[in-house]
Amino acid sequence: MRPFQPIVSAFLLGFGLGGFLDGILLHQILQWHHLLSLVPGVDDLRAQVLWDGVFHVFMYVVVAGGLWGLWRAYRSGTEIGEPTLYGALLMGAGSWHIVDGVLSHWVLGIHRIKIDAAQPLLWDLGWFAIFGFLPVLVGWRIWRGGGPGTGRRRQRAVLIALSVLGFGAGLWSMQPPPDQPFTTIVFRPGQGGEDVLAALTAVDASLVWADGAMGVVVVDIAPARRWTLYRHGAIFVSGSATPAGCFGWSSA
Repeated sequence: MRPFQPIVSAFLLGFGLGGFLDGILLHQILQWHHLLSLVPGVDDLRAQVLWDGVFHVFMYVVVAGGLWGLWRAYRSGTEIGEPTLYGALLMGAGSWHIVDGVLSHWVLGIHRIKIDAAQPLLWDLGWFAIFGFLPVLVGWRIWRGGGPGTGRRRQRAVLIALSVLGFGAGLWSMQPPPDQPFTTIVFRPGQGGEDVLAALTAVDASLVWADGAMGVVVVDIAPARRWTLYRHGAIFVSGSATPAGCFGWSSA
């Protein structure tokens, strides 16, 4: 019988990587949609990218949980064949796109794959088939094939590669594009406008844009000084290796 715990962990890792593919490719690079693009009342771009950041926080948790489970299984001496591992990864990645398609696109209606498409349903169905159903089917066939353990050294190398892939995807999602000179900051709830302005003055940041409550601001600040904003009430700062780094990808 194939070990259950590492299969679940591999599935979770694949699920998180599928979410990172969605967020990095569709939210940031192509900018076809944001997480809450079709939610009434959430029409401000800064609020949209804020929720994209929250989405990436969730993906971090899922990826980290999957990697932790795989390393725990490895340290306990559990062996898992590479076909089983890769099959579970593919099923997890495809399952993300199935869940997202059914729940986000059709049940909740919070976004579509390509918002401005003439026929968004065709884009939804195509993405569902290619990135959802097909990986699950292929992963299932690979997983069913199974295979013996591949040895401790080989297992360790595979886990290191998966760890680099998982956290590398997260690091990619955190970086603003090279042509974006500004930094987006989210301050903790309850911090007033005067406190925010005082914080910006303390770190020599120039205000570029702010929402009505001064909770989300865009500033011009030297990249090396972004970290210091956390000492002045910031909870997310784009380009500073925080899970909400997709703030920095908006060019608007």
